[in-house]
Amino acid sequence: MIDTVIFDMDGLLIDSEPLWGIAMREVFATVGVKLSPELTHLTTGLRTKEVVSYWHNFYKWDGKSPEQVVNEIIDSVIAKIIASGQPMEGLHYILGYFKEKGFKMGLASSSPLRLINAVLDHLQIKDRFQAVYSAEFEDYGKPHPAVYLACAKALGSEPLDCLAFEDSVTGMIAAKAARMTTVVVPETHNRKDPRYALANMQLDSLLEFNDAKLSLLTK
Repeated sequence: MIDTVIFDMDGLLIDSEPLWGIAMREVFATVGVKLSPELTHLTTGLRTKEVVSYWHNFYKWDGKSPEQVVNEIIDSVIAKIIASGQPMEGLHYILGYFKEKGFKMGLASSSPLRLINAVLDHLQIKDRFQAVYSAEFEDYGKPHPAVYLACAKALGSEPLDCLAFEDSVTGMIAAKAARMTTVVVPETHNRKDPRYALANMQLDSLLEFNDAKLSLLTK
C-alpha cells in the first residue's frame, strides 16, 4: 500500500536548474571552460562533484582543483537561490495534498546537504519532511537508487510503498531502480523526451496531481 511520498528537489520543488546552469557557466569560465546551456543540461540530475569530474576529464584545466570548483559552484548556487530562488508551480499545493492524506514525506536530492538546507529554509518547508537525504553521502549518486533507498529506510517504508516525484531522466531512473512508483514533471523543453515513458505517470505541473491520479497509481 502506497503511504509514502519522496520528492526530488532541484527543478521539481524549486526552479533552480537555470540558477545551476548560470553558476556552472560562471565558475567553469574561471578555469577557461565555456559551457553552453545545452552542455549544462547534459549533466542534469548528477551530483556536483560528478559534473565537475566529467568536465575536468574532458578539458583537463589547471589552476583550480576540482574540489575548489565544486565548492565555488555550490556557494554560487546557494547565493543565487537565497537572492532569487522561486518555488515551482504547485509546490505548496502538493506538500499540502500529501500532508492531508497522512503520507510520510521525504526528500531525496543529488544536491549537497548544505544546499538542500538552504533551499528548505528559503522556501520555509523544512518542517514538511520527516526525512531529508543527500546523495553526497552515498557511494553512488543518481541514477543509482541509493539515495531513494536510504530515504525510504529512514521513513520506515518499503520501496514498493513509496511514490517518487522527479523532474529529470537521471532521477526517474534512480526512483524506478529503487522499485518506486514514479511520477515525472519534466521541464518544458524536456517533456517530449521518449525516455519518460519509463515513469508510471507524466505531468506538466504538480498542480495536475489529484485524487484521480493517485487512484490510477495505487490500483
